[in-house]
Amino acid sequence: MRDKILIVDDDREIRDVLRILLTGEGFEVAEAAGGEEALGYLENHAQDVDLVILDVMMEGISGYHVCLRLREKWNVPVLFLTAKSQESDLTMGYSSGGDDYLAKPFSYPELLARVKGLLRRYQVYRGKPEAVQEEAEWCGLRVSLTGNMVWRNDRELDLTDTEWRILRLLVQNRGKIFSMENLYESVWQETYFPSSANTVMVHIRRLREKVEDDPRHPEYIKTVWGKGYRVG
Repeated sequence: MRDKILIVDDDREIRDVLRILLTGEGFEVAEAAGGEEALGYLENHAQDVDLVILDVMMEGISGYHVCLRLREKWNVPVLFLTAKSQESDLTMGYSSGGDDYLAKPFSYPELLARVKGLLRRYQVYRGKPEAVQEEAEWCGLRVSLTGNMVWRNDRELDLTDTEWRILRLLVQNRGKIFSMENLYESVWQETYFPSSANTVMVHIRRLREKVEDDPRHPEYIKTVWGKGYRVG
């Protein structure tokens, strides 16, 4: 069966462009001209939708609010599409439950890379069998290797799936320096583009806020200036 993508944008031209690009790659496409229409569509067809491409700035309810309401019921991945690309905008997108963020104007290869990466991870997540729990430990930090669970000094932390994958990678490879590009392609499993650096930095900052006592002076996730990040 073909993967189905729901495009939510109040700009018909944007929807037309995305539909042409995505159907040309073999995807099935559904469209909604606004947030309420999208939520109504998902109420009846959520089980058939594999990815939502969601514009942030729409008439009526914004994409952020649509995503918050969507997350109350469904785990389908959400790719935000917007002209806003400041760090605060990325933070809002991820805080509302978005999985990735693509700024306009975007290139066709970058769009396709993001779409395929999100679909690949979602399919692995849905098809993953129940596994025996395994953990990695370091200095009071305990990270499950098979599911999104992290503890610090036996207190469970509330991490997003992406934050957990970043921390799992760093803890499993303690002492190794991961460049922005290496970290992005290892965790997101997509081709690295210059705009991907902001995505990595926002996630590292949010992860430090949850893991560290003082995020400005991190004990666990260290910055190696000019090279990248490491644990230990």
